[in-house]
Amino acid sequence: MTAVSFYTHVPERLSYLCRLLRKAQQSGAKVAVVGPAPLLDRLDAALWSFEPTEFVPHLRWRGAAQSGLLAVTPIVLAERAGEQPHREVLLNLGPDLPEDFEQFQRVLEVVSREPEQMQAGRQRFKTYKAMGHEVTHHEVGA
Repeated sequence: MTAVSFYTHVPERLSYLCRLLRKAQQSGAKVAVVGPAPLLDRLDAALWSFEPTEFVPHLRWRGAAQSGLLAVTPIVLAERAGEQPHREVLLNLGPDLPEDFEQFQRVLEVVSREPEQMQAGRQRFKTYKAMGHEVTHHEVGA
């Protein structure tokens, strides 16, 4: 069964996402990132610039023309989980449960301090629990 981890009260979500993805990549994990296109575009840009001396290998999925790069890219940003080549870790940036999340070994949920994100995060937390998934909670900032 898919394990789910929530990281809540995150003060600067985009910066935190970059650090989380860097840590995952350094550990050898393959991460599928899903969410709304505008947010994925901002994350893509942030990953290119957040640390000038480091590179976090990633790909903003834009279609079949990039399929040759998927196998060698540890972090793939796409709007839907079904487009992802990896089934190890799924990082959900959307307000709802991601489609096909149960195909992944682990799901990460990063929730900022914004009221609408907190409300949507609580609902996802309850839904995962009701479905019988093991859910852990990490409070990043109080």
